[in-house]
Amino acid sequence: MPALSGSRREREKATQEQVRVMHDHVKTNAENRPGVYQMIAADGEVVYVGKSKTIRSRLLSYFRCDSADKGAHILRQATDIRWEYVPSEFAALLAELRHIKKLRPRLNVAMKRDARHHAFIKLVRVPAPKLLVVRGAGSEDDGTYFGPFYGAQRIGDAVRELNDVLGLRDCALDKRMFFSDQEELFALGARTPGCIRFEVRKCLGPCIAAVSERQYMDRVALAQAFLDGHDDAPMEQLRAEMVAHSENLEFERAGRVRDKLRRMEELREQFSRLRFAVETLSFLYRVPGHAGEDRVYLIRRGRVRGEAPAPRTTEEYCALRDMVAGVFSPTEPLAGSVPGHEVDELLLLSSWFRRFPEELSRTSHAN
Repeated sequence: MPALSGSRREREKATQEQVRVMHDHVKTNAENRPGVYQMIAADGEVVYVGKSKTIRSRLLSYFRCDSADKGAHILRQATDIRWEYVPSEFAALLAELRHIKKLRPRLNVAMKRDARHHAFIKLVRVPAPKLLVVRGAGSEDDGTYFGPFYGAQRIGDAVRELNDVLGLRDCALDKRMFFSDQEELFALGARTPGCIRFEVRKCLGPCIAAVSERQYMDRVALAQAFLDGHDDAPMEQLRAEMVAHSENLEFERAGRVRDKLRRMEELREQFSRLRFAVETLSFLYRVPGHAGEDRVYLIRRGRVRGEAPAPRTTEEYCALRDMVAGVFSPTEPLAGSVPGHEVDELLLLSSWFRRFPEELSRTSHAN
């Protein structure tokens, strides 16, 4: 026990010395200007990425944390602190986001506040694709995201109705699929589904060869068209079902279908608001920078598509004009879908202009 206690004291002493060295480094070299920073472990791992509009003050605050605070825990994991300066707080936000997505530091709490309040519908690219309700994007993948939306539970209810109307599966991602046009090496005989949805005609049964791959993918395409706002077929099917129940004097069943239709209509209303909000986030955004380092950001449909120093010469104006033409001239279809790798940036920009609506006065339309 004494040897262990002595070893622990040595480690604590080494940690305190390392913290003192980092403190002196920050105090001597850091400036109070916007920037992003990285906390580096002894093996070179980036354990945390942060940002601040006054980076010296932010870094020094770590050394004043109580031992139980998150900041003190982050500091104990690091043996080095590195930082880089950027022109503005907005630039720092973008740089932090990009570093986190690239490095995946284990002590960062994933992008974060907005992701807790928003939900997305994700179309998962697996055999017999399925729809999931998720909060923010996961790791880089080729899934398609629709959103963001408010109210994960209500969105989940609407997705269940959409699955039922179109016959899409809602079983586990790792469940094996067997399409009717899929060749097999061995005859396995008749299959039975693992749930009752196929029996009550709520699922096409892609797991028991009850549907061809093409037939199932046609229904997936209908779901995408509905989520993009291009096709109301799922709602029309519910309306027809409600009318049929009413004509047969099955008013209780008609009422249940009416409730399902209402949830789908609420989802469609959110689509419309989303597309309007995303389309309004399309402009040039000039941001004043430290020591005159102004930058122009080319924002289209809620994502930064390009950026450049604010032009001062004729040549720079021409170069920016060409960049604007390249970003804004190509036609993009109106859609509710967002590539997975752009979800976090859409949330960041939406949050930025919601928190600072006065910043919209710095924007201009691309002409």
